[in-house]
Amino acid sequence: MVRPARKLVSLAAAAALVLLTAGAADAHGLPGAPGNPLQPGARLFVNPHSTTVDAMHHLTGTARADARTLAGYPSATWFTGGTPRGVQNDVAKVVREAAKQRSVPVLVAYYLPNRDCGQYSAGGAQSTAQYEAWIDGLARGIGNAPAAVILEPDGLGLIPNYVSRLDGSSNCSITGADPADRFTQLNYAVDALKAHSRTAVYLDATHTAWQNVGESAQRLLMAGVQRADGFFVNASNYQLSPNLAAYGRWVSSCIALAERDSAADPTAYAFNDNCGNQYRNGGPATSWAGTGMDNAQVWRNEPYSGNAADLAWNTVGIDSRYAAALGSTQPTTHFVIDTSRNGQGPWTGGTQYSDKQDWCNPPGRGLGMVPTTSTGTPLLDAYLWIKVPGESDGQCSRGTGGTTDPEWGGIVDPAAGAWFPAQAHQLIALANPPLA
Repeated sequence: MVRPARKLVSLAAAAALVLLTAGAADAHGLPGAPGNPLQPGARLFVNPHSTTVDAMHHLTGTARADARTLAGYPSATWFTGGTPRGVQNDVAKVVREAAKQRSVPVLVAYYLPNRDCGQYSAGGAQSTAQYEAWIDGLARGIGNAPAAVILEPDGLGLIPNYVSRLDGSSNCSITGADPADRFTQLNYAVDALKAHSRTAVYLDATHTAWQNVGESAQRLLMAGVQRADGFFVNASNYQLSPNLAAYGRWVSSCIALAERDSAADPTAYAFNDNCGNQYRNGGPATSWAGTGMDNAQVWRNEPYSGNAADLAWNTVGIDSRYAAALGSTQPTTHFVIDTSRNGQGPWTGGTQYSDKQDWCNPPGRGLGMVPTTSTGTPLLDAYLWIKVPGESDGQCSRGTGGTTDPEWGGIVDPAAGAWFPAQAHQLIALANPPLA
């Protein structure tokens, strides 16, 4: 579930901060040609009017210093409401600021009807027509400037009243909602945004501890990923980057197989039969021995030793399965990873709670890779801070029935999107790799 920032702040005095801290981004100039602006070495935008800068000006002492540190790194700017004209103007302001830096802004569009399945970040448009008008405004605000759009976190993970075609599961119930509307809305958004030649668009593929590979691939195809630039993983979550990179490769490979072998309708591909996933990872290199991947371990590809315990971290089985199935076919769907809080991986504690809410302000987490477009990994366009680090996921109670969070000393956590000083400090202190 996603707990985003909620507003743009106009703070003229913060402009100097960018000059002091822009070096935190990978900066080698900005591509001028049409196409995806997230090319290796492209500079990512550090917003001088970000919600982090706003928090800094309302804090003192260590908390202020922490916010100032985080404000020096590129993170996404979230757009979550307003009128079409309002979002157009707000986006245009960000795009103009980015142009001054010769940098690429990362913009999050978060306004789908029935957003977050009515949970902590509930809200969004009231109808498909209202949503489409809002997306048109956002697209006009970008215009022909370079930008990367993270299109609707949780948009394909939490679909109201949708029943999986693969296993019959459902995880979001909203009275009166039609799941087909979600795909109509996302397809419209992809086309509206991609009408501008320098806008990159990425759709939701959840993460390694959520949807399996085939489920994500099918939903992405239903949402129009063929016409987008790719997908994003781990938005506002904590899964390890090497594991997410493997998952991204597999989703891209599964999409390639569906497009090749079911060209008339890739969404009708036999995903369960043909797309290996993180929950059943056997393949030729393991003589088809397999198991579910362990998200708490770092996944890697090594020759299989025959030790069954190694299957929990070794990707060689599933990698060899995709290599055999693909043959000369090359996956082409790219992806980005949210590394804003995944340096220490997922929280494995909290087993004493009836609902530990491992997605909601878990303790002991750290920043991951700083944002960069130089990943050195094929298909992986960027490590990004999609979730603004330091902002709360919501008022978590771990299933205790109360209003306080026992993992943070019994306090009432800040509301979703509000600044959480204790968490911000911990993210910096436990960053992996450490911040320079």
